[in-house]
Amino acid sequence: MIFGTLGRYFFRRYLSTTIWFFLGVIAIVYLVDFSETASRMGNLPGYTVTGGLLMTAARLPLILQQTVPFITLFVGMTVLIGLNRKYELVVTRAAGISVWQFMSPFVAGAFLLGIGVMTVLNPLAAWGQRQAALVESNWRGDGGSSSSAPEVPWIRQISGEDDVIIGAHSILEDGTLLVDAVLIHFDSTGHIVLRQDAGTAKLKDGYWLLNNVVERRPGEIAERKDEVRVRTNLKQDFVQQRLTAPETIAFFNLSGRIEAAKSFGIPTKALETQFHSLLSQPLLLVAMTLIAATVSLKFSRFNQSRSVILGGILSGFVLYVITVLVKAFGSSGVVPPFVATWIPVTVALALGATILLHQEDG
Repeated sequence: MIFGTLGRYFFRRYLSTTIWFFLGVIAIVYLVDFSETASRMGNLPGYTVTGGLLMTAARLPLILQQTVPFITLFVGMTVLIGLNRKYELVVTRAAGISVWQFMSPFVAGAFLLGIGVMTVLNPLAAWGQRQAALVESNWRGDGGSSSSAPEVPWIRQISGEDDVIIGAHSILEDGTLLVDAVLIHFDSTGHIVLRQDAGTAKLKDGYWLLNNVVERRPGEIAERKDEVRVRTNLKQDFVQQRLTAPETIAFFNLSGRIEAAKSFGIPTKALETQFHSLLSQPLLLVAMTLIAATVSLKFSRFNQSRSVILGGILSGFVLYVITVLVKAFGSSGVVPPFVATWIPVTVALALGATILLHQEDG
């Protein structure tokens, strides 16, 4: 069926509808994100309208990646309702073709879309996220301020008798460049002896190179320095594994990063959850398509039942929320990453297939 004339026709309908939905979502997301970026960063010294447009374009793949499950749900409902209204599904059923046969092009389209998200859109999203962070850092400049809390984990280094805790507002260059860095030094008794606030902190071979530094010691006046070196025994590979966010790592690099992180003894739950989440993306989109089919296959010439359509939308929304919620549990280590990502998808596939069996085959 999927390779026959009718299957190719259904597949082309699915593909064209998907393209139109993507174009519409891209336009809406681009306008909304550009407006938000302009209002949030318009007062930064390096901000320009052209830069804002480019930054929004760089962030677009990551936002689009998060909307793909809903796009798949609405595409499936739109195509199937359209085919129903034109009697095309009625004729297909009258020809003796079962629901499992004429649904195969839509399932194949959703599966291929999931593979595209995993292998094409995700690497673009990871690259765009890194570029957006770099552009924002350049806009802020040395005197740039931020109202948000630090988003990167604090790390601790002990080099000789020097005990230092390091944090930053944001990270660049795979974790080796810290922006708005804070270094807090402790003595052997655990008391703070020095705090260093730096515009940037670059990890070199055996030391951190701090620029535009403000040093504060207990009971002393703050002192400004253009450049300071802080000794470290941290290696670049370790810092990269420790500080890099999973969202900024492309799918093809995740398995290697997981192995490297394990070799350093760094927790890998977040990386493993991200890897399995991307790996399960094709089946998640298939599940969304089956959910769309359960509320769209009943024949209606003029008006599809609004309550049925609303039920399908709510079902897809609940599946997406559960997937995101359980993914958070997997990233935090509450639930094993494999279980956190695959169980909701498997249950959704089973429920969608069961409902279709009940509706079509009794």
